[in-house]
Amino acid sequence: MATLHLASGSPRRRELLAQIGVPFRLLSASIDESVRPGEPAPAYVERLAREKAAAGLAALGDAAGDACVLGADTSVVLDGRILGKPQDRDDFLTMLAGLSGREHEVLTALAVAQPGRCISRLVTSRVRFRVIPQAEREAYWASGEPTDKAGGYAIQGLGAVFVENIQGSYSAVVGLPLLETADVLGEFGISCWQRVG
Repeated sequence: MATLHLASGSPRRRELLAQIGVPFRLLSASIDESVRPGEPAPAYVERLAREKAAAGLAALGDAAGDACVLGADTSVVLDGRILGKPQDRDDFLTMLAGLSGREHEVLTALAVAQPGRCISRLVTSRVRFRVIPQAEREAYWASGEPTDKAGGYAIQGLGAVFVENIQGSYSAVVGLPLLETADVLGEFGISCWQRVG
């Protein structure tokens, strides 16, 4: 069975892969995450996942053999605009005010690459927030949680209290759509539940 390498610094993605019993090795793969002019959000997210997987494969070099590299990317999208990680407190407060009482999309793409082969999937989930008062937005910023999160919130953390409903994949909103991940890994002969019991 091929060795899986995870090209991600996200602790959430590590936890999700472990949750479905897939062993993996961590790999550092940094890429330019700038949005290209006129690039739609779905194309951007899938491109980043594929580029992360390719960068991870390149980092392995000649040692790659039949190894597989998993790359993933998640973006929060409101009215067609990608909301990245907040730059500062004011940016965050503006961001969360925009999400308050509204529905937004969370796009997560994953890509698995092997030398000469790459398969990717894009998953769209819809998340609706309740109305979030200004004082609560400020208190959430003070918690420290939003600083490194796309869209300025963590659905698996303190930000869960804002979520009125979700349509789609919860795990994709966290950072890795598990159903699609298991499907793509299966295409490479990597099975789930290897670390169960």
